[in-house]
Amino acid sequence: MPKPLVLIGAGEFAQIACEYFQHDSDYDVVAFSVERDYLTQPSLADRPVVAFETLETAYPPAEVDVFVAVPASQLNRLRARLHQDAKRKGYRCATYVSSRAFVWRNAEVGENSFIFENNVIQPFVRIGNNCVLWSGNHVGHRTVVHDNVFVASHAVISGYCEIGEHSFVGVNATFNDGVKVAADCVIGSGALVVKDTEPGKVYVGSPARALPGRSSLDVRL
Repeated sequence: MPKPLVLIGAGEFAQIACEYFQHDSDYDVVAFSVERDYLTQPSLADRPVVAFETLETAYPPAEVDVFVAVPASQLNRLRARLHQDAKRKGYRCATYVSSRAFVWRNAEVGENSFIFENNVIQPFVRIGNNCVLWSGNHVGHRTVVHDNVFVASHAVISGYCEIGEHSFVGVNATFNDGVKVAADCVIGSGALVVKDTEPGKVYVGSPARALPGRSSLDVRL
């Protein structure tokens, strides 16, 4: 029997996650949940939308799992906060790995992570908790993607790399072997990262360079 799942979030990513979980997993999406200040509609996709503050009453942790379906807002911090809040409430957080992704047998994927179709995740890769890998990325052998990371489509992350916590990787970004991306970085679309980065910076170009005077926390995602 499919296990009931509540999606935390009610935006576009939540609706996309509903499609994937419902039609390509062992879960049955039964509801959405948002914080009370953002509760503007009683239902979405023919399912109820309930206040996160009282979620335990409507859907007790013993009866459902949850998935925090929030994109890279606030440099992934909103998703991270809701993930931790859900855990404190006692919920188990689901992970989705597309049946059309290639994930080698000894790769590790943490909780509340979402791996879209056509991702290639090679041997000995470790992907942390609360990560999103949109469609079509390559994650090379021995690479570590730390917690709370968002990787947009068609990035090429070579072997032995590290992507630091809370970072955002734009579409078509490329990382040479062994590159270490520090925490809180924004890697712009099409950037070619050939050396280690500094925390909290925005990198663009080929080869990628930090934008002077620009903090990653100021980037609207």
